[in-house]
Amino acid sequence: MAGRIKILEMFLRMIVRALFRQKSRMFVALLAVAVGAAIISGMITVYREVPAQLGREFRAYGANVLLLPAGEAKTFDAAALQKAREALAGRDVVGLAPFLYERLEVNKQPVLTGGTDFEEIKKVSPYWMVKGEYPKAGEREILLGAEMASKIARDTDKLIGQTVSVSAGEGKAMLSFTVSGIVSTGGKEEQFAFLNLDELQKIVEKPGAVGLAQLSVVADGDSLKSVEDAIRTANIGIEPQEVQQIAHSEFNVLKKLEVLILLVTIIVLILTLICVTTTMTAVVTERRREIGLKKALGASNANIVMEFLGEGCVLGLVGGLLGSGFGYLFAQSVSINVFSRGIAFAPGIAVLAVVLSVIVTGVASLIPVRIATSVDPAIVLRGE
Repeated sequence: MAGRIKILEMFLRMIVRALFRQKSRMFVALLAVAVGAAIISGMITVYREVPAQLGREFRAYGANVLLLPAGEAKTFDAAALQKAREALAGRDVVGLAPFLYERLEVNKQPVLTGGTDFEEIKKVSPYWMVKGEYPKAGEREILLGAEMASKIARDTDKLIGQTVSVSAGEGKAMLSFTVSGIVSTGGKEEQFAFLNLDELQKIVEKPGAVGLAQLSVVADGDSLKSVEDAIRTANIGIEPQEVQQIAHSEFNVLKKLEVLILLVTIIVLILTLICVTTTMTAVVTERRREIGLKKALGASNANIVMEFLGEGCVLGLVGGLLGSGFGYLFAQSVSINVFSRGIAFAPGIAVLAVVLSVIVTGVASLIPVRIATSVDPAIVLRGE
């Protein structure tokens, strides 16, 4: 056992000395391996974190799941919505905004009016641009869509702070609401008016009624399906429905990113392979006399192969370790600058980068090794 350890120590010492004798060439090869490992580990780390990071960024574009009344029902109640929240416990829920839509008269003009929770709207639909403020909870305030407001006044900004009349129709009580703001969304919401949900429920005499809810949750693919299944299995009279446009956009972006990272990884591996092969071939050519002398002294082709493969693997190991460290720093920089948040170090990715580096340098050493084993000591030592 002690003898084997001694032989291994001598073998490693021989490899290290051989690498240091060819400092300039080995530095180029080491740099190529380290850069390749850094790019691969960095890209994979970014890709590993992107679904969660990008999923949260996509939430700025609105809900990705609608909660609708199940079957023939027109509405569901607040208790069912609360049970839906409980079913989503442990999920990365950004917001859950309930809605009830009814046709009311605003300043005697028929307008589709939505009742909602504005604190949740801020989370679910951050793209809503409001001049003024959102209606405050417990206050008789109304938010007018930009297009709808233009039908009441030419200068819509002057409407903010003014009062408008709201009623459920002819023969119903007319209530005064203060215009808290004007909302622009670039969508159909600009044709509507919005009240606090409880105020609308009182006006139309539907206490606790909810027509639909918009759910924004950080999930994609199978995880989004599991969110829907969790709500369905709760059996609370709510049917979840994926918002196809948002979900498909996320899926397409992630798929394209996956293809990009795969292509970059393949290209980097090929370039690293070429660089290391070229360097090792030059090293073998320069060391032909040394190889010939070793063969003349009794070294077998297997000994020569082990030596050069050992040099390649050590090169890959050191380059992979350096590259995986720099790759993590690269991924961290990308995440902070793009998503404004850091990412955790993933040991598995670092190990993968090191293993790939060792494999690539090992494969890259095969051609130089064939050249080394073909050296004829008699010819080389004669100086031919």
